[in-house]
Amino acid sequence: MAKARSGRAIHGWLVLDKPQGMTSSRAVGAARRLLEAAKAGHGGTLDPLATGVLPIALGEATKTVAWVVAGTKTYRFTLRWGEARDTDDAEGRLTAASPVRPSRAAIEAALPRFTGTLRQRPPAFSALKLGGKRAYDLAREGEPVELAPRLVAVESLALLGEPDPDHAVFEAVVGKGTYIRALARDLGEALGTLAHITALRRLSVGRFRAEDAISLDNLAALGHSAAASGHLLPVETALDDIPALALSEEEAHRLRCGQAVTPLRPCDRARIDQLGDGATVRATTGGKLVAVAEIAAGSIKPVRVLNL
Repeated sequence: MAKARSGRAIHGWLVLDKPQGMTSSRAVGAARRLLEAAKAGHGGTLDPLATGVLPIALGEATKTVAWVVAGTKTYRFTLRWGEARDTDDAEGRLTAASPVRPSRAAIEAALPRFTGTLRQRPPAFSALKLGGKRAYDLAREGEPVELAPRLVAVESLALLGEPDPDHAVFEAVVGKGTYIRALARDLGEALGTLAHITALRRLSVGRFRAEDAISLDNLAALGHSAAASGHLLPVETALDDIPALALSEEEAHRLRCGQAVTPLRPCDRARIDQLGDGATVRATTGGKLVAVAEIAAGSIKPVRVLNL
């Protein structure tokens, strides 16, 4: 998270179209400086090679980042058949080659094996930690990196086109923690060849979509007015899929103070019973978001309190 020593109190979400060649942290820093925002973070890292939707949380929206990171993501990507790279993308070192180029029929026949719940081994060049160090730091130092496979969800994977025998374009809808680079690598292996990513664009993260994104150049042109130009989305945009529960001012005050609250209205208690223990709700009062809360034993307890 990027935090300035001073800045304007801006609360909400900015959907940035991250340019190629820039890290996510640098993109967040650039947007924060342009807006002169006091605090900023992002809802899901994109590799430097990748472009597209990078949701940037400003101010109190940083407290809702975890729900964005957990959301479904859509990617469009291009594979290069016949080459393996140590990073599983075009920025890495060539490690092996294969003359095999799969046919369209073979590709489409393999795709159902890569949808649903999969066991996926993350790329060696990833931000995951191994023995207290980032995997990509170990890989750059020439250390062997063996990351354990983990379960990921791929809702859909479709072949969009084949520009030439060496390349294929796909679109995937995936859940939290899915590496598209690993998906490309594994698809190549399943088709009896090798593969890596040459282009990657994120089209959506939860409710945030590419058609709503703004480039850094356009953000710079708007300057301070960007926050009032329709590009700044409400904090609760990140929580649209979470049920809302309206509280009285007194109940909201207690929740803000960190206390569990049992709503007095019978309809609210019935709603809590219907959702059940462990469910997450958006607690509001007067139409304003108060907290993200969790239901426990017929009450709601604050998980993240927002000061809006």
